[in-house]
Amino acid sequence: MAVYTEVDDDDLIAFCGQYDLGDVLACKGIAEGVENTNYLLTLSSGPYILTLYEKRVNPADLPFFLGLMEHLAAAGVPCPQPIAARDGIALRQLAGRPCVIISFLAGMSPKKPQALHCAELGRALAEFHLGTADFAGVRANSLSVGAWRGLLESCGQDANRLRPGFYDELANELTELEADWPTDLPSGVIHADLFPDNVFFRGRYLSGLIDFYFACNDSYAYDVGICLNAWCFEPDNSFNITKAQHLLSAYRQVRDFSEPELMALPVLARGAAMRFLLTRLYDWIHTPEQALVVRKDPMEYWDKLRFHKAVSSPGEYGLGF
Repeated sequence: MAVYTEVDDDDLIAFCGQYDLGDVLACKGIAEGVENTNYLLTLSSGPYILTLYEKRVNPADLPFFLGLMEHLAAAGVPCPQPIAARDGIALRQLAGRPCVIISFLAGMSPKKPQALHCAELGRALAEFHLGTADFAGVRANSLSVGAWRGLLESCGQDANRLRPGFYDELANELTELEADWPTDLPSGVIHADLFPDNVFFRGRYLSGLIDFYFACNDSYAYDVGICLNAWCFEPDNSFNITKAQHLLSAYRQVRDFSEPELMALPVLARGAAMRFLLTRLYDWIHTPEQALVVRKDPMEYWDKLRFHKAVSSPGEYGLGF
């Protein structure tokens, strides 16, 4: 359930009257996602997405996100576009929330990603990284290695409810990651949340990237590590080297890795697993039982973290030198 804010019909009609998009024909809540309220908004001119930004999104970051979408589209990266009202302003207010209407992208997210999907994703990720190289916006990654210790402390000994001694295990892992975390890698704006439900396909071909609300400045290879975790493990948490090989090979055909990036990939992927483990753990502990949000299993990322910890070279991801 991802409709946190209900919109009154009369308010919606008045709001849409500020645009040259026609009359409101339908407005239906979208269940996917956990951060914001999303509606499929059908107007006379066609379908759109209406997004209301909830409290977890800092309103000061919204110009960065919207500007990024506009920049990426101009660079040829398929992504939704903010729609401006008659006054030229896209970011507005509705139902007490900042909001925006964005263009509708046709396509479906893969429920069971295959190697061909991973190849398409690798290519698109590299194009994203190249396409943001001259983007002027800057947003620090508030969920990078410097934030992980605080996330763990906010969970405290409640972490042991998932696994005896889990808090201490995670604390030890964090100490190692903090000591080994690479610096001075090629960096720029990354997506930071490119899970399969944020990528659309039409048939076998990628048709769009969505949900840029974790985008930030960090190392490009860290974004690749996030995608290895999100796309290249099977439901039993076993690693699929064929998927990884397709993803990484397609990426480097567009943007090749530097040698330091290759050498850092195992620790970056391990750190990416820690990041999603800790945010899932935080939500698992702090989300009320009655909340209409499905809590995701933190232990999935514990298995992935342990896999990456055992990787000694990027060749074990199926990547030849």
